[in-house]
Amino acid sequence: MEQQWNERDSLTLIESMINKAKNNFNETGTLYLVWGIVVFICSLFQFIAVHFYHYQQAYYIWCLSWAVLIYQVIFLRNKKKRIKVRTYTDDILKYIWTCFVFCLLVLMFILQYQRAYVTINPAILVLYSIPTFLSGAVLKFKPLTIGGISCWLFAIGSVFAAMDYQVLFLCGAVLTAWIIPGIILRKRFLATATKDSVHSERN
Repeated sequence: MEQQWNERDSLTLIESMINKAKNNFNETGTLYLVWGIVVFICSLFQFIAVHFYHYQQAYYIWCLSWAVLIYQVIFLRNKKKRIKVRTYTDDILKYIWTCFVFCLLVLMFILQYQRAYVTINPAILVLYSIPTFLSGAVLKFKPLTIGGISCWLFAIGSVFAAMDYQVLFLCGAVLTAWIIPGIILRKRFLATATKDSVHSERN
């Protein structure tokens, strides 16, 4: 009888750990929302400044991304302290997004060095799609997968647009790839947190 109980208890524990591992990475949607909103604002500001006011130094607005990067480091460090069990999903996604950051920096350096300015935005859009699509596949979260596909479509469309308008394709891409999925993740996290809170109070 005790052996049957232990087996049942062990299966319950394993199932619980698997369910937690499925939604463990960025379950709050915080980083998707923060990065999505910042890129959206920077892109929109650059379009307005260049297109309407002919301010060619508008790209300095992207310095905001360094502030967000610092926030992300602090956010992930605090999150790491709270998480007791680290999963393969966490490790895979960490490597995916780390690879994305370094590829983005290298690509920006190459295109800037070659003065291929008209290619920068379409190339960035293609690059955005990779970690977004893979994250959706790993987490089995369709909004991210669809967001990754949308980045490919926006990348293709931006090739046929004037350089001033290409940044608007960035706005559309981060809206569908990061902001909307981030909102969905946030709502799901809050709903789960509410259920857990109610369950704890009942017990």
